[in-house]
Amino acid sequence: MKPFRFALNRRPTSRDGFIIVAVLWILGALATLATIYSVYVINTAVALTVHDERLQGEALVSGAVEIAVYKMKGEPNGQATRGRFSFRANRANVSVEFKSEAARIDLNAAPKALLAGLFVALGARAEVAETYADRIIAWRSSSKPGASDDETSAYRTAGLNYGPRLGPFPHTGELSLVLGLPPVMVERALPFVTVYSGQPQINVFDAAPEVVAALPGMTPAALGDVLAQRGSKSQNAQDFVAALGAARGLITAGGSKAVRVAVRVDFENGRRIRSEVVVLLRDSGNEPYSVLSWRDDFDETLDDNTRRLDVR
Repeated sequence: MKPFRFALNRRPTSRDGFIIVAVLWILGALATLATIYSVYVINTAVALTVHDERLQGEALVSGAVEIAVYKMKGEPNGQATRGRFSFRANRANVSVEFKSEAARIDLNAAPKALLAGLFVALGARAEVAETYADRIIAWRSSSKPGASDDETSAYRTAGLNYGPRLGPFPHTGELSLVLGLPPVMVERALPFVTVYSGQPQINVFDAAPEVVAALPGMTPAALGDVLAQRGSKSQNAQDFVAALGAARGLITAGGSKAVRVAVRVDFENGRRIRSEVVVLLRDSGNEPYSVLSWRDDFDETLDDNTRRLDVR
């Protein structure tokens, strides 16, 4: 009988090498799949975190608006025209500022002098600013029966495929469609105009300096005096308005039922939400207010250190 010899003593063949390469290839593919899956899991977790924070942010903004409405309507001497407050909830800091829309110039109600004055305050020459104001008024004004529609013809002559609305501005963004208004002027004007106050006057106590500067007869020296005096507690509001002379017909010390609420939510991980909500206060009915406009800006940008903490 021949002695038994172990197979381990035999020489490797080409078939053995092929098997080793195949096994290594499979192991490499599995490693790649594991890496891809881990990245997928991490990205899914981050996406779910972002989605969860969006929901939290919406809830916080809604709560901030509710509190702002309560503060406005709870003023003992009448509706508050402005205010600010902050609070912390759900690992986030929330800052809120609210202000009556009477602090802005209403595109549908403001007279020509106030509209032209705004563009002058924003850098336009006086004669050009009057042209801008005329265009805005023509856009919002209904055409008279039987009259020639020169304004519509002007839009056609300019090569535009639309004409003036011939009705109220539904939102301030439509200002960019008005013939002859440069985009840079529209961009400058948007923070100071509204379509929600419904009144030709502005609240001189709450308005931005650019809006106060739009008042007729407002010189740089007079503007400086107004800004210095309007915060004084010793001066009566009615006396202050009366002292402004020719501009007093376009000034009010009160607010409007429309209020703009700016909310800033800062999460601990660095993400931020900025919201701007315009609400209409109601004096009767089941709901204390209704929403006229709601705009959110969710910032998902994180620095490298914060991102590493999120996906570890």
